[in-house]
Amino acid sequence: MTSIERVEHDPDWYEPYRISLAIKANGLVFVSGQAGIDEHGHTVGAGDFETQARRAFQNLATVLGQAGGSLADVVKVTIMVTDMSYLDQIVRLRGEYFTEPYPADTLLQVAGLAQPDWLVEIDAIAIAR
Repeated sequence: MTSIERVEHDPDWYEPYRISLAIKANGLVFVSGQAGIDEHGHTVGAGDFETQARRAFQNLATVLGQAGGSLADVVKVTIMVTDMSYLDQIVRLRGEYFTEPYPADTLLQVAGLAQPDWLVEIDAIAIAR
C-alpha cells in the first residue's frame, strides 16, 4: 500500500498555487522547486543571484525540516538557473549546504522560471525520516 503525506508549513508559500511544498511517499520526500522567496512568496534579492540561491537552499532546508529531515538526507537535487554563468557560485553553495557523499545533481539552464525575477530554483528528493 502506498503511503502519501503532504508536508506543510505555516505559512505555506505555495498554497495559493495548489502546489505541495513536499510529499512524503514510501520512504522518500519529494520537495517542490524552491526559489529565492520569503515565506509569503515574495522574491528576495531582486537581481542578486547569491541572495536568491541562499534563500532557495534555506527554503529547501525548511521544507525538509518540516518533513522530519535535513539537507543531509538529500539523495538527488535539481538546480535550475537562468544563466549558466552562475556555475561557480552554485558549486561553492553546494559545498556549503551539502556534505559528502554529495547528492546526485542535475544542473540546467532554463529560459525562465515561474516568476520573471527568479534566477534559481532547486528541487530535491530525500530519504524520509
